[in-house]
Amino acid sequence: MPTPDSGSEHSTDAAPLPALVEARSLTKEYPCDNGVTRVVDDVSFTILPGETLGLVGESGSGKSTVARMLLRLVEPTVGEVLFEGRPLPPTSSSEMRALRRRMQIVFQDPYAALNPRMRIHQILLEPFKIHGEPPAEGTRTRLCDLLSSVGLDESALMRYPHEFSGGQRQRINIARALALRPRFLVLDEPVSALDVSVGAQVINLLRDLQRTLGLTYLFISHSMPLVRYLCDRVAVMQRGRLVELGDCMQVCEQPQSAYTRQLIAATPEMPALTR
Repeated sequence: MPTPDSGSEHSTDAAPLPALVEARSLTKEYPCDNGVTRVVDDVSFTILPGETLGLVGESGSGKSTVARMLLRLVEPTVGEVLFEGRPLPPTSSSEMRALRRRMQIVFQDPYAALNPRMRIHQILLEPFKIHGEPPAEGTRTRLCDLLSSVGLDESALMRYPHEFSGGQRQRINIARALALRPRFLVLDEPVSALDVSVGAQVINLLRDLQRTLGLTYLFISHSMPLVRYLCDRVAVMQRGRLVELGDCMQVCEQPQSAYTRQLIAATPEMPALTR
């Protein structure tokens, strides 16, 4: 991943790129005994094509709710989301169904995200069946290519999720998310349930896939070292609000918010991911 001064496509000397994803004043409220609870409060940011934006904060800060609003899995109470310059259509519309091919999510728990009664070839075929879009290159070829892209071989196709380790299951989740060749992936704490060494391998896989496929990521985490390694920019959330947003290296080295400084101090460095 280029550093801010390396002359990447995001250089200030080049014409600014249009945002692939834009969140505008996203707010989410849920009813409670005393009225309503606001879990996300007026959050706005953009994500450029090919960029990784880190969304960080402690548990309960609203990170995952923001991610689900971006994908229209949760409807915002106030605000809107733009994808490729256009507001997302209603959840139940055919337009939104078609857009889901271009925006996918990798969940935190690699086992809960897989149906334990389905073999891997059935799991990987699901996106094609749901969208009525058979692989142009042939089903088996596409499934083998997907497995190869995440470091697994075709022997995995006839096995069940319980036959794999946690890291392997998360690789299968990533393969499924890539099935329809999306542009945008939400990575919702994809390595928090894994051992440190296995998580480092998955993070490096995600970096390689982004370079190879030209993907755009929203990477959700509570770990500043992970965000520093993977992300171009970082947005810091506290109690539903955005408290800091900027270039990742600058925020990590010169944080302006006291809360950001606390997050950095609370997370040890990960040698396997040191730049």
